[in-house]
Amino acid sequence: MRLNELSPAPGSVKERYRKGRGHASGNGKQAGKGHKGQKARSGGGVRPGFEGGQMPLARRLPKRGFHNFFAKNYTEIHLSDLERFENGTEVTAELLKETGVISKINDGIVVLNRGDLTKKLTVKAARFSKAAAEKITALGGKTEVI
Repeated sequence: MRLNELSPAPGSVKERYRKGRGHASGNGKQAGKGHKGQKARSGGGVRPGFEGGQMPLARRLPKRGFHNFFAKNYTEIHLSDLERFENGTEVTAELLKETGVISKINDGIVVLNRGDLTKKLTVKAARFSKAAAEKITALGGKTEVI
C-alpha cells in the first residue's frame, strides 16, 4: 500500500451541504435562517455570554481571589526521572521532551528531590530544589540555571 492509494472508509466522508443555492436544493431562499431578524443577517447573532440585555451570569456572580498573570508555570521532574540517562549526559528541557520524560516545557523545568540518582549528569533547568542540587553535585555532576 502506498500513500497515493489511501482512501477514507466508505460512508465516512459526506459531501458538503450548500445552503441557499435555489429552492430545488431543498434549502434555498432563506437558507434555514427564517424571515429577517438579527440571526438572519450577515454577521448577525449575539456575542457569547449575552443574555438579551439581562445582567449576564458572569457579572451577577461575585468575584473572588487573585490570579497572578506574571506567575511562572514550571514543569516538575524528579531525580528518579534522570536515572534513565547515561553517565556524562547533558540533560536539557529539549532532551527531556524528546525522550518522553515530559510532554510540555511550559516556562521551564524545575528539578525536585524525589527518588535516587546514581549517575554523573550535567543538568540544565530553570530551577532546582536545594536538596536536588546538592545530590547532583555530590555525585560529581553539574547544575546550570538557565
